[in-house]
Amino acid sequence: MPAADLPAAAAPDAALPAAPSSRSADIALVLPLASPDYARAAAAVRDGFLDAADAAGARPRVVVIGHGAGEVVAAFTQARDAGAQVIVGPLVRDDLKALAGADISLPPTIALNQLDDGTPLPPLIYTLALAVESDARVIARRARTDGAINASVIEADTPLMKRFAGAFTAQWLLDGGNPPHRFSFAATPDGLTKLRRDLADVPADVVVIAVEGSDLSLVKSFAPHVTTYASAQINRSATLGTMRDLDDTRVVDLPWLVTPDLPAFARLPHKRYSSVALDRLYALGLDAFRVADAFRGGVPSHFELDGATGHLELDEGRQIAREGALAVFREGVMVPLDGKP
Repeated sequence: MPAADLPAAAAPDAALPAAPSSRSADIALVLPLASPDYARAAAAVRDGFLDAADAAGARPRVVVIGHGAGEVVAAFTQARDAGAQVIVGPLVRDDLKALAGADISLPPTIALNQLDDGTPLPPLIYTLALAVESDARVIARRARTDGAINASVIEADTPLMKRFAGAFTAQWLLDGGNPPHRFSFAATPDGLTKLRRDLADVPADVVVIAVEGSDLSLVKSFAPHVTTYASAQINRSATLGTMRDLDDTRVVDLPWLVTPDLPAFARLPHKRYSSVALDRLYALGLDAFRVADAFRGGVPSHFELDGATGHLELDEGRQIAREGALAVFREGVMVPLDGKP
């Protein structure tokens, strides 16, 4: 997640304890818990991480190190010097950039974000991220599997939605779909009139709406009546009064939200936060512990997990690839697309 994707924070946590000198804590979780901007997001990740550690009986092996703005390299140095075999973090993209540019040696590290500017990461940094790109690729593969050939993509002029639309387009073309028709969304009378006219002029088996929040219902009223996909970000600000506007829209979201009653989640606390964004970060914390635990004895030659955030698998690029769950909104409720419990 880039900084802009993280929910706004309340007051930061109080002063955090230093890492213990004991080497029994071999997993260090490094988060911006002392940052006014990211404290709430970091706390949700921390809660999920520690709850997963508790469920595994491994809480004594975990230490949490909080940091503020500009302190991430010092926090990682502290974690390394405390004897951590695995470090989890950073959470914020700018902190990951700072760590990538620092000349420090680290044990295997699971970053909870990724860089999108081509900056290479040090050799032992792996990434596990809730990136919209992975969701867009799942959508493209499913649409092609269902036989769609022609796609229309309607995108808002925001960095997040442009990334979503771009990732869908790249995967769609890779899977043999015709070059998609891409349209810009502007919520003005002239912009909407042009959108309606342009959409009517092209064939489409599937429509991908890359907008956020309440704009979806507006865009849907102009789109052709074909299979419609959107980013799960539309669910971030949805209210009870607007949830039905999402009906028949397909998304890719976390199994933790789509299928919360799976037996695999039965031993984990089902906390609910003030926003869906924080729920997702809690699920990221759950999976981050399980990934870190698998890396504790060294980098595994193969890693695969059906987790709270999706199916995870370590790829050759030191990325832990994530495939979320397909869902559809019916009567204002998000349910599994294929009817699986």
